[in-house]
Amino acid sequence: MREIAFIFPGQGAQALGMGKDLYDNFSEARTVFDSAGASLPFNIRELIFEGPKEKLDNTMFTQPALLTVSIAAFKVLKAKGVKPKYNAGLSLGEYSAVVASDMLSFETAVKLVHNRGIFMENAVPDGEGTMAAIIGLDTALIVEACKEASSLGIAEIANYNYSGQTVIGGSVKAVEEAMKLCSEKGAKRVVPLSVSGPFHTSMLKKAADDLNNYLENIAFSNWSIPVVSNYTAEVYEDLSKVKDLLVKQVVSPVQWEKSVKYMIANGVNTFVEIGPGKTLTNFVKRIDKSVDTLNVEDSASLEKTLKALEE
Repeated sequence: MREIAFIFPGQGAQALGMGKDLYDNFSEARTVFDSAGASLPFNIRELIFEGPKEKLDNTMFTQPALLTVSIAAFKVLKAKGVKPKYNAGLSLGEYSAVVASDMLSFETAVKLVHNRGIFMENAVPDGEGTMAAIIGLDTALIVEACKEASSLGIAEIANYNYSGQTVIGGSVKAVEEAMKLCSEKGAKRVVPLSVSGPFHTSMLKKAADDLNNYLENIAFSNWSIPVVSNYTAEVYEDLSKVKDLLVKQVVSPVQWEKSVKYMIANGVNTFVEIGPGKTLTNFVKRIDKSVDTLNVEDSASLEKTLKALEE
């Protein structure tokens, strides 16, 4: 029997034209785009479909854009009667999971993540923070490299994606030094990431404080499907602690590998990535090859996923 988890991508998955096929072919997707347009102070549909790409890649626009496309795809899949055991998302994707679990209305969430992006953008001046993926190096050696580089500034682990890929972030000089040290310690590859800030590091403290203040005015509902937290790598257990977990997520490493293992240990054997790209699908396969992975980002992938789920 299939036990399904829906997983939602984070920043980096965005692409011009994402979601257009679903928008053109499904009323559920159009409704989500229309709601986003009515909730935001800019034309989100035009930005997603036409660009410019530089603007779409700016975190205050990326976040509502990805949430919109992911929830549009989710609504289309939900209308087909597919129901998961868990919802989870990487970084920003956790907000898609929260919406998919009926904890927040999409309209509230899309405004929230637009503001979250503004807070993150304002927390660290342009050019002061950066991130890099370290591939093929033991985590203990990455921690060591970050410690050794910390005399130059902040260098911290930001994402535990899978055992062969860990993302670090912090101030430019310290991260560059940590990258050099990781190479010397035997990393297969060290890849600088084109991001607009050192996400999930202590440099985002001001953003976390701003988000905390913003969340004071937001009321969450109880979940219809359990959500796996990036911070704890376990399901939310207490509604009153959800805001705190989302605030901590901004300045703490994303525990993606542990989250996936938690869902597998609790019976999940099929992961459906909902939204643009297949980044999380690739991560899941590297964590455990025995599980099935599917995705929904357009009509063709939807059809393929529905067919696989019927088997």
